[in-house]
Amino acid sequence: MTSSQAAPAAVKILIAGGFGVGKTTMVGAVSEVAPLRTEEYLTRASVGVDDLSGIDQKDTTTVALDFGRITVSSELVVYLFGTPGQERFWFMWNDLVNGALGGVVIADTRRLETSFASIDFFESRGIPFVVAINCFHGHNTRAEAEVREALDLDPHVPLLIGDVRERSFGRDALLALVDHLMSLPAGNAAESEPVPAG
Repeated sequence: MTSSQAAPAAVKILIAGGFGVGKTTMVGAVSEVAPLRTEEYLTRASVGVDDLSGIDQKDTTTVALDFGRITVSSELVVYLFGTPGQERFWFMWNDLVNGALGGVVIADTRRLETSFASIDFFESRGIPFVVAINCFHGHNTRAEAEVREALDLDPHVPLLIGDVRERSFGRDALLALVDHLMSLPAGNAAESEPVPAG
């Protein structure tokens, strides 16, 4: 890069959701580089702490963040930050949200309640988001209207249904977020300031 070339603009997007919904998988599917992961194996110490209902085959968990990158052009780079899902790591969200333009909340129709906290987090801070329903192995037990009602989503919040293992679905979720951001009135997106952990 010559001195006359400006550094590309950076955009930060959070990938959030409950424990085991596919956040690490989505970041890995869309990142152009090998994603940075902070996964650790689940041990006996997590028994009774982490709810493995419906995901009993899961043997690792994100303890800090997942990080990926997408270069849109020489002028724009998107940085993806996947949040940890378990309640004991939620304090990380307050740091990760700082400077974020928006978010993608991943939900699992078998365990929709695990995504309530992520939706509340974005709504309480006025941060725009979309919801991506991850249909594991093509398994979807609910219609879109039923999911919207269960998650108490505002009508303007985009909702997509697909498989986060597929790069095309992750791309579509990110594009839906961009479209959503562009449809909002100027200045409607809140400044993402750190909020003290409760």
